[in-house]
Amino acid sequence: MKSQELKVSRIGNSRGIRLPAETLKRYGIGSGLIMEERSEGILLKPLASSEGKLSLAESAREMAWASEDWDPWDAAASDGLDGLPWQAEDAAEPSPGYAEKARDSGESRKE
Repeated sequence: MKSQELKVSRIGNSRGIRLPAETLKRYGIGSGLIMEERSEGILLKPLASSEGKLSLAESAREMAWASEDWDPWDAAASDGLDGLPWQAEDAAEPSPGYAEKARDSGESRKE
């Protein structure tokens, strides 16, 4: 994440800063934002918008920009589960007619 020095300007009895247009666009900030005071500093967040979810391209761009470590996900993806021979009868939902068979026999399906 890059740092940028901003100038604090006088606005009446208050103070204000100007955010670069590129930053406003990147984070979808329109006419307002949320400010959270935290122990490590101030966090500015865009107001909840009704624009919907990010597109795949926007998500990929945000993930690349964040430079997060995805190694744990890579390890989970290579756990070998995709190579197991999954069968239709292993599914959680019973096949049609299962309820009638179980009711007729008086017991549930045991494997």
